[in-house]
Amino acid sequence: MSYFESEPIDRGNRRYIAATMEAPFLEREHEFELARRWRNEGDTEAMRELVLAYARFVVRIATGFRGYGLPLGDLVQEGNIGLMEAAKRFDPERHVRFSTYAAWWVVAAIQEFILRHSSVVRIGTTAAQKSLFFNLRRLRARLAKKPDGDMTDEDRACIAAELGVPLAAVERMEAHITRRDRSLNAHVGEGDDAFQDFLADDAPGPEAIATAHHDEDRRSDWLAQAMARLSERERQIVSRRFLDDDPDTLAELGVVFGVSKERIRQIEAKALEKLRRALTGVAGERAEYFTD
Repeated sequence: MSYFESEPIDRGNRRYIAATMEAPFLEREHEFELARRWRNEGDTEAMRELVLAYARFVVRIATGFRGYGLPLGDLVQEGNIGLMEAAKRFDPERHVRFSTYAAWWVVAAIQEFILRHSSVVRIGTTAAQKSLFFNLRRLRARLAKKPDGDMTDEDRACIAAELGVPLAAVERMEAHITRRDRSLNAHVGEGDDAFQDFLADDAPGPEAIATAHHDEDRRSDWLAQAMARLSERERQIVSRRFLDDDPDTLAELGVVFGVSKERIRQIEAKALEKLRRALTGVAGERAEYFTD
């Protein structure tokens, strides 16, 4: 998918980035104090100061993901969500700087956003696919031997081995990241035809649907007339053996009617023969519709 940033949006992004650069750096002890005030007292001002101090950190990380074709402003916003999540979970008693802890959350938030919005086709549903998606460009640039930057089969095999994924997965991901999504409404050539106009529709047309409904109603009516000529026991056996979603076995029906399963089989055979004759009587030559 491709995105276009208008001039007003671009100006807003630049103003925001400039504002983040003006936030003061935090000393180690003051940073831990802010984290304690948020964790122990729920001090929202402390959390706000902590987050704003590291907003420039998010911008730097987001800038590294601009090659995926998404607006920088959106990447920064998603990174800020990850930053706030890190601030909520940060434990100063571990004596680790907040930037070190928050980096994982910021990167994870941005990467998840890229996976959701880089294409209308959902990708990166497994850890292996995510690793392949975010490493393929780097490895492709390093390994590609052709002048145009395309990879050879040997290059793809090397990437598959390095990342521990099947070769077919590398080929599918390469096709995904090198081909942009195209709208089915986009025009083809100079005429008014769109891509969707060339898609074959294998679904039945209105006439076929109407005919199928008509035939189904007729068959149901013929079957009801034929079933009416069976005895009550025969109708139950035929219905429970062939018409129910969860048909009974011969043994189960034998228990219901208090006879052996062999006797049920005999009654069933006799009922089916009567049913065939009855259908021939009500449907004539069209009774062959019921042979399946």
